[in-house]
Amino acid sequence: MLIGMNSRALAGLFALPSLAFAKPNIIFIMADDLGYGELSCYGSETIKTPHLDRLAATGVRCTDFHSNGTVCSPTRAALMTGRYQQRSGVSGVITAKSHRDQGLALSEWTLGEAMKEQGYQTALFGKWHLGYPAKFNPVHQGFDEFKGFVSGNVDYHRHIDQEGHFDWWHQDETKEDPGHATDLITRDSLAYIERQKDQPFCLIIHHGAPHYPYQDRTTPGFRVVGKSARDQPRQKVDVAKVYPKMVEEMDEGIGQIVAKLEELELRKNTLIIFCSDNGPAPQGSSGGLRGHKTQVFEGGHRVPGIFHWPGKLPSGKVCSTPVLTMDLLPTFVTLAGGEIAAEKSLDGVDVMSALQGKALKRKPLFWKFGRASAAREGDWKIVREGKKSPVLLFNLASDLAEKNDLSSQYPEKVQHLTKLLTAWEMDVKPATIVSD
Repeated sequence: MLIGMNSRALAGLFALPSLAFAKPNIIFIMADDLGYGELSCYGSETIKTPHLDRLAATGVRCTDFHSNGTVCSPTRAALMTGRYQQRSGVSGVITAKSHRDQGLALSEWTLGEAMKEQGYQTALFGKWHLGYPAKFNPVHQGFDEFKGFVSGNVDYHRHIDQEGHFDWWHQDETKEDPGHATDLITRDSLAYIERQKDQPFCLIIHHGAPHYPYQDRTTPGFRVVGKSARDQPRQKVDVAKVYPKMVEEMDEGIGQIVAKLEELELRKNTLIIFCSDNGPAPQGSSGGLRGHKTQVFEGGHRVPGIFHWPGKLPSGKVCSTPVLTMDLLPTFVTLAGGEIAAEKSLDGVDVMSALQGKALKRKPLFWKFGRASAAREGDWKIVREGKKSPVLLFNLASDLAEKNDLSSQYPEKVQHLTKLLTAWEMDVKPATIVSD
């Protein structure tokens, strides 16, 4: 016993470390194909998202947040590994038609595994899109619980993918679960928070909205098991009316999650993050940015990014530092009190200092999909749409819409960034995606 201390003082002494180093809960929410201009807090006049707006107004709203990929699977691979997706071989979409035997290698160190090592309970609800076979299921990639779908999209009501496969899973087995996919994802998330309220958890919520098929709660299902994409019935829907409702229903569910955290008195110890996996499909809005999903112009990868943590992050702050999906794994591990071993060779970085308003110097950043590629250093960015296409140069500080090609005025800048891009492409030379 320490001399001069009574039992109450001792109890207070030994309680301090646990209070000082309490692990925060982490809830990461990703929309699917949501563009930069599709939340009202990012300028939309047609889609109303009051719950996300409130998080943005009282948290940190990022104006330079980017998905690593310009399509679904690559961004999710970068999220899971903390590295450029090319390193794990997921440089394109793992399609329902042609890649049903492929998935993210089990040898990859994933976000789920990283958080398990830090003492967290982990769950993923919603879209996986990193492997169709059960062996690649999230429960074999570091997540204690999984409910959702493994393909790129499902009929929201019938839970059938575009190639006619039933695709709703409980852990690593398919199981029917009646209901609209957006509501099921919210329901399972709420139940999980209730169950895990007494221990730190990392909850990944991957919504399908607003990716096609365009179905809100009242739009009937149409896909049929056993029919390929070519033979599926054609959906008849007024996209202009249904699309906003899909986003608004997702926002409604996010409001329910925030309310649940407040009810359980978990809000102050929970970091909430919201973003999208890539830019919008043609039906959506990139908020005036050039390009859309599949393109390496800003509209293809600059997306909404909201961080909210009462008392730990500023209220009403706008963060203009570049943040990418691959940054979340190292950020989460650091928040949990862990350290990233050097041999992990992550490309992502801890971005908490930037979110708190401090300077964060970043290495050059890169995007690639198919034959198109882009490199950015500071405000300067080059875009090459194909191997034989001219290299375009933009200054994002004065031309965020990428309208004015400055390549003829600054040939030395083009040469410098082209050299960086070439070296990066060699460094992350695509691996072979796992299929055994």
